[in-house]
Amino acid sequence: MRPLGQGLAAKVTGDQIPDGPRYSGLLQSIMLMRFRHQWVPRLRRKYGDVFSIKILPEGRWMVFFHKPEHVREIFAGDPEVFHAGKGNAILGPVMGEHSLLLVDSSQHKRARKLLMPAFNGHALRSYESMIEGLTKTEVGSWREGQAFESLERMNALTLEVILQVVFGVTDEARLAEMRPLVNKTVNVSPAVFLGWGFPKMQKLGPWRRAFENQAALDKVIYAEIAERRRAEDLEHRTDVLSRLLMVRDEEDPADTGLSDEELRDQLVTLLLAGHETTATALAWALHELGQNPDVEQRAREAATAGDNDYLEAVLKESMRLHPVIPMVVRHLMEPATIGGIDLPAGANVAASIILAHESEESHPDHLAFRPERFADGAVATNTWIPFGGGVRRCIGAGFSIMEGVAVLREVLSAYDVSLPPGTKEEAKVRNITSVPKNGAKIIVTRR
Repeated sequence: MRPLGQGLAAKVTGDQIPDGPRYSGLLQSIMLMRFRHQWVPRLRRKYGDVFSIKILPEGRWMVFFHKPEHVREIFAGDPEVFHAGKGNAILGPVMGEHSLLLVDSSQHKRARKLLMPAFNGHALRSYESMIEGLTKTEVGSWREGQAFESLERMNALTLEVILQVVFGVTDEARLAEMRPLVNKTVNVSPAVFLGWGFPKMQKLGPWRRAFENQAALDKVIYAEIAERRRAEDLEHRTDVLSRLLMVRDEEDPADTGLSDEELRDQLVTLLLAGHETTATALAWALHELGQNPDVEQRAREAATAGDNDYLEAVLKESMRLHPVIPMVVRHLMEPATIGGIDLPAGANVAASIILAHESEESHPDHLAFRPERFADGAVATNTWIPFGGGVRRCIGAGFSIMEGVAVLREVLSAYDVSLPPGTKEEAKVRNITSVPKNGAKIIVTRR
């Protein structure tokens, strides 16, 4: 397990970038990892719309932007200059060097081309019925009138979706083996993330246990890949892994498809990027529906009528109001200018999802939960950015939205949703994601 920081441009000094706090990189990294929802808006109020922070390893700087025109420049930047993979290097020890999130240039182009067929419209439609079936099983186990943490149940559900729809695992023994390994991977603490920048720490306590868990999960994944390669019905299977085993670069006659190592890295990427993030968005959506009876009633009517557009608006508004991921990062391989500000090679630039989503200018009455923003088409481009943008927009965005809508449709077709009396909720940073601190408790009543 090692951070993938190789090939970074030259280091930057503080006088080359916009103003910002000047205390240690360790302290600023901790503030960003643990208190981002309070700290980042505070920095904007103190330093203005553009500011810089220092992060680990020491000497690396990140410049924050959030205005739509600045976000557009970042997403439209030359991918040979604006490297997303190096901006995501902290994820390297888990996702692996072949991960779509961590490669750049020609490697990224090839990987994205090979993965795209598993996430096109035809493929998404084939996954939807599987997700509906898993959701019916999950929702059917809920007890009426008893408060429970929706985040826990959504995590359990989206894990089954990843294991069965993405990995294609249906054998109960293999599922039972993978579930605890996956949960430990997803629940890694911020301290472990920071510690990956210091290889010697991997011999100690939580870092060693994280390494051992990752090794155990890798062993199971490689076994599943090997078994799937031997499957006689591979071309008839519809799960993501089976589709990925079949893809080839049609423009390159010598291409042999994805190697076992590439498959492992892409599967772990899909796991980490698509499991807890979708579960958290759904938990927040259920919390907001329980807190807003008028919206909940319209959402129930939409579920009954098959109005997926409104359910999608509910999901998107929950993702706007409660960002799961804090920012989208690019590493500058050459000097670049954003918003009229000249930045040196070696700087990291961040499109802040937190700041973009809470902008009163972009989202009037931004603290209110109003799905109509999206249903009416009032949300402008580059003001809602949970999936990033440009050529690096999340390849699983369509899958995530489709899954979220399918889950909301099944839940709201069966139940009314409300909150336990006195319920309050706020964001808590788990690792790279932010989740409901109290689990987003809800009460359901069968319709």
